Amino acid sequence: MPLDVVDLRTFYASPLGELARRRIGRIVRQRFSNCAGYSVLGVGYATPYLGVFRDEAVRVLAFMPAEQGVVHWPSSGESASSLVETTMMPLPDSSIDRAILVHSLEITERPHDLLAEIWRVLTPGGRILVVAPSRGGLWARIDATPFGHGQPYSLGQLRHMMRETLFSPTHWTEALYTPPFKRRSALHAAAMLEQVGAYLSLPGAGVLIVEATKQLYRPVGVRSTAERALSGFEPALAPEGLCA
Repeated sequence: MPLDVVDLRTFYASPLGELARRRIGRIVRQRFSNCAGYSVLGVGYATPYLGVFRDEAVRVLAFMPAEQGVVHWPSSGESASSLVETTMMPLPDSSIDRAILVHSLEITERPHDLLAEIWRVLTPGGRILVVAPSRGGLWARIDATPFGHGQPYSLGQLRHMMRETLFSPTHWTEALYTPPFKRRSALHAAAMLEQVGAYLSLPGAGVLIVEATKQLYRPVGVRSTAERALSGFEPALAPEGLCA
């Protein structure tokens, strides 16, 4: 069941939401470090992570699914947010250079269709960054935060799904090693927990962050599988002159 946009906005206004925004936002910025001259698209509820691109990108758009609802973004000036059907986005082919999916893939009922639509609107060589709850993390098991809703994923599941939709994964990392508790002691220790967890690659991180590039060709394995399947068929009838 999709989260309501009011619940998402309330979460990111809380200390725990600010913690998530800082930790995930740092990685988002590292991976998309320079978007000068690019078009950037956020899908789901990505607005907490889009503001950093506004001063350098040609345009920054925030598309929110109809089931979730939409909020005006940015808070001042013309709105760059829109309520859309995320599997049929009002964008032409190859019009977006960078796409960021947050509170999106785990919520949609058709994740493959969503990724296929992102593939369509990305330019050749365009890149996607997917933030999704980790199946092995504590955040996915507690529904007090938005990361506790929807379908959590393992890294293998995300990589497989991206390859199926013609994306080539190039980088992955994890974030939110801090437990999703509102206690001050946990929040105060967050910086240390994040540093230690990332340095040691400890299990139990709250989210997976996978970066991938749009492929312009179909993998050879797909064609080979089809050829093997067809090779088993024999003609039902043979020309008379060729009969033994």
